[in-house]
Amino acid sequence: MSTSQNITTSSIVFLLTGMPGLEAFHTWISIPFCFLYATALSGNSLILYAIITQPSLHEPMYYFLSMLSTTDLGLSISTLATMLGIFWFNAREISFNACLSQMFFIQLFTVMESSVLLAMAFDRYVAISNPLRYASVLTDLKIIAIGVAIVTRGTLIQTPLAVLLKRLSYCSSHVLRHSYCFHPDVMKLSCTDTRINSAVGLTALISTAGVDSVFIILSYVLIIRTILSIASPEERKKAFSTCISHIGAVAIFYIPLISLSFVHRFGKRAPPYVHTLIANAYLLIPPVMNPIIYSVKTKQIRKAVLKVLHSNMTKK
Repeated sequence: MSTSQNITTSSIVFLLTGMPGLEAFHTWISIPFCFLYATALSGNSLILYAIITQPSLHEPMYYFLSMLSTTDLGLSISTLATMLGIFWFNAREISFNACLSQMFFIQLFTVMESSVLLAMAFDRYVAISNPLRYASVLTDLKIIAIGVAIVTRGTLIQTPLAVLLKRLSYCSSHVLRHSYCFHPDVMKLSCTDTRINSAVGLTALISTAGVDSVFIILSYVLIIRTILSIASPEERKKAFSTCISHIGAVAIFYIPLISLSFVHRFGKRAPPYVHTLIANAYLLIPPVMNPIIYSVKTKQIRKAVLKVLHSNMTKK
C-alpha cells in the first residue's frame, strides 16, 4: 500500500490544459491575459497602497476593501505562473504536490473573498441602520478579529479537501481540463471511490458561497428596509449610493461562480475552450473589476488613488 501511495502522490505529474483546439494561437491569446493580470496586480496594489498611506481612508469600510484587494492579489498570483507558462512556453507539467498547493490557495482565496464580501455587507448595514454607533461597533480590534476569522475559516474548510485528495489513487490519464488545478478536475482523474471527496467539496461550497450569499441577500433586505424608512429622498439616495460599489463586487464574484457551476453541470456539449474560458474568467474578472468599480464609484478611493499617482509622478 505504501508503494502505491508513493506512486499516487510524490511521483505523479499532471498535465494542465491551455485553450483546447487553439494551441497554435496561444501566444496571441496570452496578450489579453497578460493585460488582465497586469490590471489586476497593479489595480489592487494601488488600492492597498492608497489605503495604507492615506490617513483619511483609515476607516472600517476601507479596511474591508484592503482585505478584498489582498484576496484578489492572492487569487491572481495563484494562477499567474501556470497560466502564462502554458501560453508562452507550453509548460503543461505540474507535480502532484504543486498542484495540490495551487488548488488549496485558489480555493482559500475564493472562500476568503466570499467571506470579505459578507463582512462588507455587514459593514454597510451597520453604517446605514446605526450610523451613530458605527465607530463603536466596528472598532479596529473587531476588524482584526474579523480578518483572522476569515483566514481561519478558509483554511479549516479547504484543508480536508487537499488531505482527502492525497488519499486517492490516480488513473493512467493525468490530463486536467484547466490552466490551473481545480478540485473537481483533480478528483475526476482518480480510479478510486470519490464519494467522500464529492460530499466534502459540496459541503465546503454550500457552507461558504451558499451561506454567505444568503446572508448578503438578508443584509440587503434589511438595508433596503432602513433606506425606505428615511424620509428625505436626498438622504435615501446618498445612503443607497454607498452600497453601489459593494453590489457590483458581489455581482462580479457570484455571476462567474454560478456560470462555472452551470457549465460544469450542464455544458457537456459545449466546446472544450468554453469551459476553459469561463473557468479563467471566474478567477480573473473579480481581481480585474473590483479596483475599477471602487475607483469609479467611490469618491474617496478615486481621490486617494489619484493623489498617490500624482505624488509618484511629481517625484520623477
